[in-house]
Amino acid sequence: MPTLSMFFGIIIRMYYAPKEHNPPHIHAVYNELEGVFEISSGDMTAGQLPAKQQRLVEAWIEIHREELLANWELCQNGEPPFKIEPLR
Repeated sequence: MPTLSMFFGIIIRMYYAPKEHNPPHIHAVYNELEGVFEISSGDMTAGQLPAKQQRLVEAWIEIHREELLANWELCQNGEPPFKIEPLR
């Protein structure tokens, strides 16, 4: 699973097709915890993260939604995604 970005100890990843399913989403890993976030809404739909890290991921998705959706299309076509700027 490629890493798209890393910030404040959070690793953002996206799986390639055919392993992934709709709706478009990312995986955010923080320590031993993982949350799955829907790209269109920014909501965490599975897993768990501490509240602070969840808010950081939600803000990052809001800023980079178009890039994330473009990466989703690349991954669904079996192509590697591009890196996305971290939160600073």
